[in-house]
Amino acid sequence: MCPERQAEPEHAQPASLSPSGLAAYIDHTLLNPLATRADIERLCEECVRYGFHAACVLPRWTALAADILREEKVRVVGLAGFPLGADSPAIKARQAREVIMAGADEIDMVADLSAIVEGDARRLVTDVASVLHECRKMRPHVLLKVIIESAALSDGQIAFACGLIDKAGADFIKTSTGLLAQGGASVEAVRLMAESASNCRIKAAGGIRTAERALEMISAGADRIGASASVRIIETLDEVRQP
Repeated sequence: MCPERQAEPEHAQPASLSPSGLAAYIDHTLLNPLATRADIERLCEECVRYGFHAACVLPRWTALAADILREEKVRVVGLAGFPLGADSPAIKARQAREVIMAGADEIDMVADLSAIVEGDARRLVTDVASVLHECRKMRPHVLLKVIIESAALSDGQIAFACGLIDKAGADFIKTSTGLLAQGGASVEAVRLMAESASNCRIKAAGGIRTAERALEMISAGADRIGASASVRIIETLDEVRQP
């Protein structure tokens, strides 16, 4: 029997978080297309050593990460529509199904960004619902996080997207892929997303490379942090609190 996966961390006051408490917020991420098997093995080992919430990897490596972490409490995050969000809803659903079958406990999908910019509510809801259907078929349910690339959107577009994704039933809304030239997560965007989606949790990702930045995102309302600099974030936490 697989071990019980980590529960979502209680939303604590950032100033009171211990290194292990902060680690429980973090999806430790490696999305470099040049990554090797050894790189993924190292990522998973770091997840176990530091107590990160999850390992987030490209679909090429989902099965390997799931196999390595089978007896651990660390979750595995799979991807759909990554990184552009321009695939059809049917293709995203198939991508989600494949990584779930490979062992993913959670899915990070990229929303149809053109639908957000154009205000195409029908297209955006269909996009999210197609992947959510695959996640909800599973027992226990697979968590769905929807990426909106907040740095490329206006406040109105962020509110529009978050309202629809919230109503569609997704579990999280995520700021960024971390790959778009316009930038990653911002405190202002995280606050607006939290205000615009009362039933969704928020994942901040993109450009979060320090403990100070991670704590700022949690203070703004983030319930999860996506980062590739996760080890550095944890190892420098005490420095942030130096007088």
